[in-house]
Amino acid sequence: MTENAFEAVPGAPESKLLLLCDHASSALPPGMGSLGLKPELFATHIAQDIGAAAVTRALAAAYGAPALLGAWSRLLIDLNRGADDPTIVMKLSDGSIIPGNRDADADEVARRIALWHAPYHAAITSELDRMGPGAVIVSMHSFTPSWKGVPRPWAVGVLYDSDARLAAPLMARLDAAGFVVGDNEPYHGALDGDTLNVHGIRRGLPHVLIEIRQDLVADNAMAQAFAVRLKPILDMALADLKNPQE
Repeated sequence: MTENAFEAVPGAPESKLLLLCDHASSALPPGMGSLGLKPELFATHIAQDIGAAAVTRALAAAYGAPALLGAWSRLLIDLNRGADDPTIVMKLSDGSIIPGNRDADADEVARRIALWHAPYHAAITSELDRMGPGAVIVSMHSFTPSWKGVPRPWAVGVLYDSDARLAAPLMARLDAAGFVVGDNEPYHGALDGDTLNVHGIRRGLPHVLIEIRQDLVADNAMAQAFAVRLKPILDMALADLKNPQE
């Protein structure tokens, strides 16, 4: 029983673009309560990537592309971590102790992986197997406008590891469109066992992780408007990927 571990948005059968959103939701499955946290914390970035899910769904609709979105909060289990990563079930997040995770032992972590982490990644694998070697992966995330009191200047961050086939043209196109772009900022895209490491690097597929500053996608209307701005830029980057000589 996976308890609906992910949301699957269907796309056109011929689509070669797969959209992902690991931290799409702030919800918790039945039986997990609130993990001992105050309700207002579930409206913050520690529970989900604010705006990322709305942008993902809007892009999926615009492209007719399939999308997979995590159904539950990252506080339950982080889908963008390898199964052996010690931070897959966070016990402390941005200064907040998570009581429901504090005493999670190896058996509890394994249970959560089996119920919610493994099914999501199995669905990604299945979708990419169906698409074949021409598949391209775009993963949507978002980041806070400041960290520890320091403002973050980037509007969009483009994260990648050893394969910049899509990241490089996307950064160039975002820059040309007037965005302040973070090159592997505010985080670095190299994390062994994370979503794009497993499904992009190890499969040899072009991929990129897009981080959007949360004040630009703070509500649904803003997220929809941002997706409208992003799509033609992503279109050009995907065209550059196919024709790198241009």
